Amino acid sequence: MLFFVLRCALVLWLLLSGCAGPSGEDAKEDVLPAAQERLTELASDGGHFQVSFTSELDPITINQLHRWTLQVADKDGTPVEGATITVKGEMPEHGHGMPTQPQVTADLGGGIYQVEGMRFQMGGGWSVTFTIEADGVQDSVTFQLKL
Repeated sequence: MLFFVLRCALVLWLLLSGCAGPSGEDAKEDVLPAAQERLTELASDGGHFQVSFTSELDPITINQLHRWTLQVADKDGTPVEGATITVKGEMPEHGHGMPTQPQVTADLGGGIYQVEGMRFQMGGGWSVTFTIEADGVQDSVTFQLKL
């Protein structure tokens, strides 16, 4: 009987101290590390490009169509011109993408590209992946947003 009481006390202590980990809505909130939620400049996955973005909306809000400006440089900081760039936005926790199909609509020169059709239809964690192909090299970068 004493063993049962001690075991119950231990379980209760773990639950109250938070060692059991997040669950339910709390688990969804912890999906994105805080340091990654609003990074606007990242190295691509393979390290070939340095990519940054700015949004015409600050802060980015839901249900508003807007454009981004994407700046792409090589790993040495030289602007990448003439790149082919595709865009994929998704909400991984919910298993769906954006209600629009964003795309690069203009190469503004100097490694700067205009991305139109950005729209997020709900709050939560979003991933926006840019796949960049230039000079025979293809690499991707994913920005994490929490709206």
